[in-house]
Amino acid sequence: MERIFAQGNRLIAVHAEDQARIRQRRADMLANTDNADPAIHSHIQDDRAALLATQRAVTLSLKYRRRLHILHLSTKLEVDYLREYKAPWITAEVTPQHLFLNIDSYKTLGTLAQMNPPLRSAQDNAALWDALHNGILDFIATDHAPHTLEEKAQPYPQSPSGMPGVETSLPLMLTAAMQGKCTLHQVSKWMSRNVAIAYGIPHKGEIRVGWDADLVLVDLKEWQPIDRGQLQTKCGWSPFEGWNLTGYPQYTIVNGSVVYDRGQFAKERRGKPLQFSPFIVEDRVVV
Repeated sequence: MERIFAQGNRLIAVHAEDQARIRQRRADMLANTDNADPAIHSHIQDDRAALLATQRAVTLSLKYRRRLHILHLSTKLEVDYLREYKAPWITAEVTPQHLFLNIDSYKTLGTLAQMNPPLRSAQDNAALWDALHNGILDFIATDHAPHTLEEKAQPYPQSPSGMPGVETSLPLMLTAAMQGKCTLHQVSKWMSRNVAIAYGIPHKGEIRVGWDADLVLVDLKEWQPIDRGQLQTKCGWSPFEGWNLTGYPQYTIVNGSVVYDRGQFAKERRGKPLQFSPFIVEDRVVV
């Protein structure tokens, strides 16, 4: 890791969990079982494993002033650490899963709740929300991992980690805004503008003349529960099934062309390759 941080200047994005600690805890906790309670997953990959890896990455980023992004941060321990040591060239994200679900979710979801980093406690949920509001966490991501129901039905630890998240992320966050947990402006910033800034993607993230017309139109007066039969994801399930949400996309516009119109998809592909520009901090260019 020292060599990687010391050479080059491109962004380094890390899934921060200490593999040595996880490997040892897995051996200790699963030594005598092939069919464990899936909730043990959150104890095997505990918050200490996340903190150790985040500390290691941040220490090297500070040493070499290297652009660092911490993927799907999940613990209060990491938030408290970043509050003291996060430099302007370090960014971090959080998933809706880690904002809205916690270890109690295993009771109803079983292995469907299994993901990496794992779900944490209600205290961690609260700390992550606070970190979003205070700028310690910069934006929302999904860590979308659409394993099938057949794959997830395997007993733990044979069951794979990960859950679908792209399709439900915007309604979840807009519903939170309507419930007073944040504002519409914050949702736009966390899911659009801050992402474009962090990855140096020009002409995206705001509505401006001359910028790419990538837009999603929603109806905040329409509420409906998540129904697996209505989902577009091929895995056909969501950990949030049954949750009554608002803010589902009604229209999606890409580069000025309507590609989704109330359930109907345009057959033509309208995308184009992303371009990336330097990330600038304190008059220093960070690619």
